[in-house]
Amino acid sequence: MPRRGAGPDFIEALARGLEVIAAFRPGQPQMSLSQIADATGLARPTARRILLTLEELGYVRSSETRFALTPRVLELGVAYVRSMGLWDIARPHMERLVEQTGESCSVAQLDGSDIIYVARVAVAKLVTLSVQIGTRFPALQTSLGKVLLAALPAEDLERVLTEPSRSGLTPSWQPRRQERDIELREVRARGWALTDEQLAPGIRSVAAPLRDGSGRVIAAVNVNCHAAETSLERLVEHHLPLLLQTAEDISTDFARLSAVPHR
Repeated sequence: MPRRGAGPDFIEALARGLEVIAAFRPGQPQMSLSQIADATGLARPTARRILLTLEELGYVRSSETRFALTPRVLELGVAYVRSMGLWDIARPHMERLVEQTGESCSVAQLDGSDIIYVARVAVAKLVTLSVQIGTRFPALQTSLGKVLLAALPAEDLERVLTEPSRSGLTPSWQPRRQERDIELREVRARGWALTDEQLAPGIRSVAAPLRDGSGRVIAAVNVNCHAAETSLERLVEHHLPLLLQTAEDISTDFARLSAVPHR
């Protein structure tokens, strides 16, 4: 169903438009009007008007009886990343880390109980799961998510983890609360996180926090690899020190930029 706002300033038409954009899921690049109406809970005439408006704005294209998003939709997500300045700062450091390790590197932030990828430098390797900007996974089973969850106050952690995941993925690791708490305490104590096929078979990674000038964790950066190609020893003994230095360098540059007065 479309989301309803309680406040007097809530713009329902805007909310409906965003719901229509969000209705296009992986595996459904094209949808009929009926499918979109069913997915959003909107009446067909309402869904049609929104689709035609989005088409006129360049965010949707139509072909006979089906609709699809256009690449222009990416501008909405890129605007968020650029507004932070994080990608421009992180990119050269991530590219250097990829050269040093031969593995892919990503930056993610927390969105409810999921992580969402906001930056990525990938290498051409076969992996179990496809990752792109905007991809989301359950946070607790990823190294990136463990870092971000470990940085939350206890009351916020419980609230976040009660939110249902919107990733559509059922992870391999389903810990009880005690096991989860032990894991996150270890992450806090050592300052980095590891996941070894807890999200899906073959996925192994380490992650470290990215901080702003006040020391607040604003994102996390990782190195991920295929378990059949890279051992845990290689990941921790070789890749992790390089990752920690990269995280420190990105955090330092971000803090410097944030300290510069802007008009």
